[in-house]
Amino acid sequence: MYSHGLFSARIKLPSDYTAGIVVAFYTSNGDVFEKRHDELDFEFLGNIKGKPWRFQTNLYGNGSTSRGREERYTLWFDPSKSYHRYTILWTSSKIIFYIDEVPIREILRSDKMGGDFPSKPMALYATIWDASDWATNGGRHKVNYKYAPFVTEMTDLVLHGCISNPVQQLSTENCVDLDKQLETIHYNNITRKQMTAMKRFREKYMYYSYCYDTLRYPVPPPECVIDPVLRQRFKDTGRPDFDRRHHRRSRKRSNVLSNQVYEIQDQD
Repeated sequence: MYSHGLFSARIKLPSDYTAGIVVAFYTSNGDVFEKRHDELDFEFLGNIKGKPWRFQTNLYGNGSTSRGREERYTLWFDPSKSYHRYTILWTSSKIIFYIDEVPIREILRSDKMGGDFPSKPMALYATIWDASDWATNGGRHKVNYKYAPFVTEMTDLVLHGCISNPVQQLSTENCVDLDKQLETIHYNNITRKQMTAMKRFREKYMYYSYCYDTLRYPVPPPECVIDPVLRQRFKDTGRPDFDRRHHRRSRKRSNVLSNQVYEIQDQD
């Protein structure tokens, strides 16, 4: 287990029909702290061939499963065609999720979050499982085992952090030094171009955020930074208030958006 760290891998997801199958790349300490566990997730929510892939990020702190902090998005590429790097940076002050070199979500620690900010040592996991009841379009599309096996490929694993014993709960001098090192690596310091890429990604590809779900959270949780552009775009349920015509973009325009994300990524 690690006391903070950088966790990363290049992943290629299953191809063809994968509805109902969840592929997860995440950190957790649920085996040690059963009722007060912490967790940071990438979860890919299965797919019907030819449709955009959907995924979510989430965090739990101190067993706060009733206060999930989900965000859901579509990808701007097909993750079953080639490897892409997925990264979780977790320090004492922030959490950042990356796809390749594009930051897609940043959570800054707030004193008001209290134990909801993950703070106990966590291990890294990768799992693939049947989530037919909820994963793909709210469970409308189930797993079809005719398409099995559902193979996920992972390579270039990165585990950078201080190995820690959660039972002893001792903060060694080595952990203090490594925590400081995490604050200086480039993944911890988002450039202006990367910030622009993150803003563009969230405006174009995020389709649910708990921060804008006023039915669930009439008062946004303390770490939420409300973007007025996104606030206008989302309904009270945290989902976008688009009419159908807004989605009928040409293939050419979709490619332009994808290229814009990658242009910023390549320049950094």
